[in-house]
Amino acid sequence: MGSQIAVPVKETFFISHGSPMLSIDDSLPARHFLKCFKQKVFTQKPNSILVISGHWETSEPAVNCITGLNDTIYDFYGFPEQMYQLKYQAPGAPKLAKRVKELLKSSGFNRVHEDNNRGLDHGAWVPLMLMYPEADIPVCQLSVQPKKDGTHHFNIGKALAPLKEDGVLIVGSGSATHNLRALRDTAGVASWAMDFDNWLKESLVNGRYEDVNNYMTKAPCAKIAHPWPDHLYPLHVAMGAAGENAKAELIHHSWSNHALSYASYKFESQPK
Repeated sequence: MGSQIAVPVKETFFISHGSPMLSIDDSLPARHFLKCFKQKVFTQKPNSILVISGHWETSEPAVNCITGLNDTIYDFYGFPEQMYQLKYQAPGAPKLAKRVKELLKSSGFNRVHEDNNRGLDHGAWVPLMLMYPEADIPVCQLSVQPKKDGTHHFNIGKALAPLKEDGVLIVGSGSATHNLRALRDTAGVASWAMDFDNWLKESLVNGRYEDVNNYMTKAPCAKIAHPWPDHLYPLHVAMGAAGENAKAELIHHSWSNHALSYASYKFESQPK
């Protein structure tokens, strides 16, 4: 994806980005996990980053194709003023955007849209600001299709697996549980959130990816944990992009607001 020599990437990631407060709130353990990401979790510097965020919903796949710097989108309301001053001006990745489009089209996703204006939403820039604060790695975003299913998103991931050979880091950014109406400022964790979160972990670490693709019928409390699927679908893309028999590992786990899981996963490709 440029003049750099590509060092292949063996892992893909799913990051639970939780609340936008992650951008400023030092009391959140997930913030410290992400700040240590490149020292402790993934030490290789990628050539570019593809983020699949639960905050960009389209009826058909879309990529942002930006020449120059990505804008910072403040797609959250009623938060502390200082959060609206934060900027994450990573370069766009137009070559990566074109390659994403090419790979999806050759895998049967016939309509893939290019957006030449959209910057990075907080599902992308909040975690990236903590993971790669220098903002010197080109970033491209890919949308989710909330009216499609988990298998559709898993197949998008499968189509994008060759990007890893080009040194592209593929990051799904969503939330392991995401029922905003159930959030409370109280101690303890809701039992339904715990049940879904545990099921997801057990299914992933034991390689039951087909069950995760069909989580709505397989998982306990699926509809209350995810009233809408947008924040789980980035996981399916990361899972699919890791390749056949990929090994999943829980790399961070914490809770906030009674029902918001910050469970994050690494998917490591296995040799054929």
